[in-house]
Amino acid sequence: MKIGIVWLPNVWKSTLFNALTKNYSADAQNFPFCTIEPNTWIVNVADKRLEKIRAAVDGQKVIPATCEFIDIAWIVKWASAWEGLWNKFLANIREADAILQVVRVFENSDIIHVHGTVDPKEDIEVINSELILADMDSVEKRIAKDSKKAKSDKDIARAMEVYSKVLEWLNAWSIVTDMWLTEEESDDIYDLHLLTNKKFVYACNVSEDMMDTSEEDLKKLLGLTSTDTIVVPICATLESDMIEMSDDERDEFLNEMGLITTGLDNLIKASYDALGLEYYFTAWEMEVRAWTVHKWSTAPQAAWVIHTDFEKWFIKADVVKWNDLVEAWGWSQARVAGKVWLEWKEYIVQDWDVILFKFNN
Repeated sequence: MKIGIVWLPNVWKSTLFNALTKNYSADAQNFPFCTIEPNTWIVNVADKRLEKIRAAVDGQKVIPATCEFIDIAWIVKWASAWEGLWNKFLANIREADAILQVVRVFENSDIIHVHGTVDPKEDIEVINSELILADMDSVEKRIAKDSKKAKSDKDIARAMEVYSKVLEWLNAWSIVTDMWLTEEESDDIYDLHLLTNKKFVYACNVSEDMMDTSEEDLKKLLGLTSTDTIVVPICATLESDMIEMSDDERDEFLNEMGLITTGLDNLIKASYDALGLEYYFTAWEMEVRAWTVHKWSTAPQAAWVIHTDFEKWFIKADVVKWNDLVEAWGWSQARVAGKVWLEWKEYIVQDWDVILFKFNN
């Protein structure tokens, strides 16, 4: 899972990224345009269930699920006019499966906003406009390239109609992900790799007293109307304060703040949801591990993530809910308690599953 981070200068994105990666590799100085080159980091997905499962099966280590964040250089209004840097930016962001927009909501007179005033709705419009301009260019080039072929190829002719439909939508300054397309139409534009056809997640960098703001209220503040849009409140100041804390200290700190999880934990979970992903567990004495799969994956498809041959040779799987495994202190007692059940090829894997696959090789 690759998440591309896009942002306007001075939204405290770098501070958030430092907290996310638990180091200080990203530049976080207080002036515009301080980040030029993208950083890429593999980030562990925090899940307290892993350690509980490890203790239950007496595992030697835990391996959490991961996601990759691509820290892409800032965007400013008319960025597309800077052809060299813009093309480099496009190459970086096209690698991402989803786009995370860090939007400034907090007020702080010491932190200079690139537009002089804090207006999250306008900031989103600036970023989306630049992405839309790039998509317009992609669609126009494809139309010019395929116009002659469409005269003799029915499939290309049909796709050309979709291209025109999408271009009209973009010309209305709307992102493609908000556009209703049939499955066939979506397939027609897939290889265009349109930037605004990716999943969007909005991280609202708020002040401490706004952390309990509802997603609905944040959407209104940002001018977002789509019910599928994912918005996550996050406070860079709080996240930065927790960087050096132990797990116990962090839990106590969150409790004092009236919070259950960190904003970064919520952000990673939101990224998984945006891409339709989840993970299941495997657990034995050597290791306890989380494996990322698409939601609605069957047991053989989930086994494929471990090794491609596992899908081919799949026979059946023993499944137990993670909390039942923990309460029984391992597989043996979970079986005795009747908490382990047998599943076959049609089984749809669930987020709480701990699975033991069985193969015929």
